[in-house]
Amino acid sequence: MKLKKARDLENLKDSLVKQKDSQVTEIIISADATCCILKGSKPVAQAFRDEIKKAGLKSTVSLRLAGCLGFCEIEPMIIIKPQNILYQKVKPADVSEIVAETIRNNRIIERLLYKDPQSGEKKKNRKQISFYKKQNRLILGANEEIEPVSIDDYIVIGGYSALAKVLDSMKPEDVISEIKNSGLRGRGGGGFPVGRKWETCRNAECEDGIRYIICNADEGDPGAYMDRSVLEGNPHSVIEGMIIGSIAIGSEQGYVYVRAEYPLAVEHLNLAIEQAESYGLLGKNIMGNGRSFYIKVVKGAGAFVCGESTALMASIEGKVGRPRAKYVHTVERGLNDRPTTLNNVETWANVPHIINRGADWYGKIGTQGSKGTKIFSLVGKINNTGLVEVPMGISLREIIFEIGGGIPKGKRFKAVQTGGPSGGCIPEELLDLAVDYDELSRAGSMMGSGGMIIMDEDNCMVDVARYFLDFLKGESCGKCVPCREGIRRMLEILNRICTGKGKEEDLDTLEELGEYLMDTALCALGSTAANPVLTTLKYFRNEYEAHIVDKYCSAGVCKSLFRFEIVSDACTGCGACRKVCPVEAISGERKEPHIITRDTCIKCSACYSICRFDAIKKIKEVT
Repeated sequence: MKLKKARDLENLKDSLVKQKDSQVTEIIISADATCCILKGSKPVAQAFRDEIKKAGLKSTVSLRLAGCLGFCEIEPMIIIKPQNILYQKVKPADVSEIVAETIRNNRIIERLLYKDPQSGEKKKNRKQISFYKKQNRLILGANEEIEPVSIDDYIVIGGYSALAKVLDSMKPEDVISEIKNSGLRGRGGGGFPVGRKWETCRNAECEDGIRYIICNADEGDPGAYMDRSVLEGNPHSVIEGMIIGSIAIGSEQGYVYVRAEYPLAVEHLNLAIEQAESYGLLGKNIMGNGRSFYIKVVKGAGAFVCGESTALMASIEGKVGRPRAKYVHTVERGLNDRPTTLNNVETWANVPHIINRGADWYGKIGTQGSKGTKIFSLVGKINNTGLVEVPMGISLREIIFEIGGGIPKGKRFKAVQTGGPSGGCIPEELLDLAVDYDELSRAGSMMGSGGMIIMDEDNCMVDVARYFLDFLKGESCGKCVPCREGIRRMLEILNRICTGKGKEEDLDTLEELGEYLMDTALCALGSTAANPVLTTLKYFRNEYEAHIVDKYCSAGVCKSLFRFEIVSDACTGCGACRKVCPVEAISGERKEPHIITRDTCIKCSACYSICRFDAIKKIKEVT
């Protein structure tokens, strides 16, 4: 069925809405996303299908297999509407009880309710849960309203209405003006104003008139999966944004460059492209308007550096993914040496909302210089791991302790790294920092694509800097000397410090090399690579000094600088530590103090983690 004009889309939406109105109860399962599948959502979904059929409820109950609903810590999770009941960590064996008790008799199953990690209170309504309370799920919120494989679901919630509006009543200049006035900045890391980028690309000289649109879905930051979840859960929102962008700049060809490690995202994206083409929303003569736009999916081979715009474009061209100097702007000479507009997944997904609701509406969300919402992947030492979407300007404290539920096991918060492997580590004293582009930059970090890694007292900040620098060394393309040699040299110094062989002058050398990298590296990978080192030196210099002067790692991470010892007065002889020791380094009679054989101990921390009596201590290794 081809939609020939805006009215056809509206009629289709009305028809689909009427069909859905006949359903009384909705069961929403986060079952069609990578994180949910790995947690066992597919068998739960099948159990619901079987049970609904067996109970004869197909006419009064709808089952929706949604994408990621954000709260990954409690998967598999289900939401029952209209009551907004949320059940966590549901197993196939729970399904018959849910149908019998909650669906049929409207009774709550207490043991499946979410329990707040700080207050201990059980919450039955999703809107009462702290994880969701302070979020503004502008982009992610649609995931629970649709099945990602259904274009009809997307149309029911207003999908492609922004495109229809643009085709029906807006000129390309109007679209660009609306995006400029909204204050939307690129969500891929750089934060460049999107409207300005589009305008420059449209106005760039081009003899043959060929311009390109690219969606950067090459998400390579450790612990980050925001783009993957949007593509898996709501691919049409990205496609619609790209089509609108193509009209604004005058492009007929678009590319989505996505990681090959995201097979489900690729599958859903390809299906969505086919569906949009079949409805006449994509391809030749879009909605009978005479405009054409095509999208091709290109799978990346996993090179982190290909997240950089010029390296990405080189990869699409079939060349080695290496960055080029930035004095030639890609909006003027990008892919195939033509004007090119590149934005990331989240940026494109924002566009339909701005067109539909207006720049003034969007501008009221966020801060003066950072408008709208931002999606973060909240991972690491945090109770509520998952994806959170918050208004710009919210504090780190609110994200970590209110939405994230604080640090597990009563541990003390130490730092949060924002902005991926080349982001900075922000300490406890800056927890009230507003999360926006400018504030994070002033603190020595950055927004990046949205990774947020939480660390507690058991993290060694010297080792953290070493870890991320090691990652970046392996991902450097090696094209420019500052990045290739500078990262390697800094890593050598950090490795020496972590083994107790550091010198006090090493700290000055690290700072000097870091500043040199920032000033001279060819691309953003190199120019930001020193951030983990420079921020940990700034905020946690005492840990560096302890490693160098005292030859001690207080966090018990750098194995050369500490050992485990059992405090006899505190040890109850329960034997828990002995049972988990993989090398049988712990001995002792039951109900008698145990001892650790130093020469056998491999310092794996298994005993330290399991001891409930605080009887195992990390002490300085005698050198």
